[in-house]
Amino acid sequence: MDPVTEATAQTAVQGAEAVAQLGSSMDAGTVLHMLNQAWITTYPMTVASVIALAVILERWWRYRGLESATRDLTRRLVDLLVKGDVSAARALCEASKTPIGAIFLEGLKWKNIALEDLQSVLSTSRNESVTELRRGLWILGTIGSLAPFVGLFGTVIGIMRAFHQMATQGSGGFAVVAAGISEALIATAAGLGVAIFALGFYNYLQVRVGGVGNVLARACERFVQALLFVESGTAAGEATGKEAGRGHPLSA
Repeated sequence: MDPVTEATAQTAVQGAEAVAQLGSSMDAGTVLHMLNQAWITTYPMTVASVIALAVILERWWRYRGLESATRDLTRRLVDLLVKGDVSAARALCEASKTPIGAIFLEGLKWKNIALEDLQSVLSTSRNESVTELRRGLWILGTIGSLAPFVGLFGTVIGIMRAFHQMATQGSGGFAVVAAGISEALIATAAGLGVAIFALGFYNYLQVRVGGVGNVLARACERFVQALLFVESGTAAGEATGKEAGRGHPLSA
């Protein structure tokens, strides 16, 4: 075996032994030490992950059961409007804590209004509700987009520290630059981990908001259909002198 091949084999064996030794020594204390070593990145990322988790839990609790509650309120409101009990319909909307309750209540305030104007009022209220539902999601998007750059900053700092150690020691070798390289790798891992966590839930919550917005739009359509049905029935009753309100609008 020539000297080059022998040296390569010895290097490979030493590398395998080092990896095995590293794997056996990666306990909780070692991980904490490595995280503390890259504090310039891990500390901000820890704060960002806590903030992201708080936003995720708060928004998830806000969206929980919102679609089913919207459909239920719409169905009950349509039934009351068909019966002509506008006061009970208004009381039902006032007691509701869902966004659609406020939207319906705003629509019931308007009388003798054109259909296009009523739809514009409902659309404005619906857009305001959807905007409120998106409150706080920008924090997740910001954390998810900035986290890789913060990790890259920590990576650059770690590499700079490794080269600085080489310059001050006057010699190379893995032992000299190990601390700086480990700091750089930890910074990269922290940035990527927080970014994946934040962006994943950001996209999920955006989809949830979109679904709720679609349910609100359909509920407003049912509301307008119920009002048109009541008005047409009233007009027919006044013209014929018979009882109005017969028929059934589309269900919620």
